[in-house]
Amino acid sequence: MKHILAAAALLLLAAPAFAEATPEQIAAIDAKLAEMQCEVDPDNIEMEDGGFDLDDVICADGQYDIAMDADLNVTEQRKE
Repeated sequence: MKHILAAAALLLLAAPAFAEATPEQIAAIDAKLAEMQCEVDPDNIEMEDGGFDLDDVICADGQYDIAMDADLNVTEQRKE
């Protein structure tokens, strides 16, 4: 039983950790997107690699997937 628990613990440690954005981070992202004439459902915001991955962002000129760094600078914007 100890071996099974140890193996499970190692798997959890090896798995990538995806944290949820805080309400404050979501508010800051919403403000940044509003400047860009865009909006996103908070459920489509994921923290990834120290920044944020935004899926299905709706903008005035279409729908995008957007990556932002921790300072909310757009690092990638792909039109869908």
